[in-house]
Amino acid sequence: MLIVRRWYARYGSKLIWAGVALGMGWFLRQTQGAAILEMYYWVTRPLQSESPEVVQERLTNARTLELEQRLVELERQNQQLQKLLGYFEAQKQNVIAAPIIGRSADDWWKQVILGRGSQDGIEVGYVVTGIGGLIGRVVDVTPHTSRVLLVSDPTSHVGARVSRTGTMGVIKGDGSRIAVMRFFEKVPKVSPGDTITTSPVSRLFPDGLPIGRVQSVDLEKGPAPEAKILLTSPINDLEWAVIHPFKSK
Repeated sequence: MLIVRRWYARYGSKLIWAGVALGMGWFLRQTQGAAILEMYYWVTRPLQSESPEVVQERLTNARTLELEQRLVELERQNQQLQKLLGYFEAQKQNVIAAPIIGRSADDWWKQVILGRGSQDGIEVGYVVTGIGGLIGRVVDVTPHTSRVLLVSDPTSHVGARVSRTGTMGVIKGDGSRIAVMRFFEKVPKVSPGDTITTSPVSRLFPDGLPIGRVQSVDLEKGPAPEAKILLTSPINDLEWAVIHPFKSK
């Protein structure tokens, strides 16, 4: 008996706590933690100041706001499609409307991917315009997509002229909606507000496509006078484009 008492005095309390732990583990397993969840509910209930009605009202308001925002977006898309339809119908030659389906944040002003390809009759070199004017030209084609080099790309060069005076030059993209036009003449006839279109001697684009308007002129710029051109097509947020069949000269 003395030995048993000594053993119990040394290990008895540990056995009791081990038994309690095993019992709790078995209980939690059988109830799948329901007891803890109930305990959590009753402990946190005083902190839950909002009634179920208030919570439901807040969720309803959030859903209403979501639907209102979707309606605004649908109206915006409808307006853009209506403008595109009018622009599309105004074209005198066979053209192809195409959605813009791809755009990289790193190359936002450089290129876009259109949802039309060789199976739709698209070829490399075809010209792409949109509401406002010139967008760019097709530089790569797959059966179902086309990659477009934008006029705002720094590697893009477009032969252009001042509509009012006929003064010619080359427009180079500048990675934004502002492009740069370099003139061939030492003293070009150009003023802020002048309209810029594609040149009749361009080998990559047909004559007379709107490009932009002159914002400012720098006659002292070397090696040739320059002008800042605001591109009239909102390239930064276009969703549709129009593809024109065109063969390089």
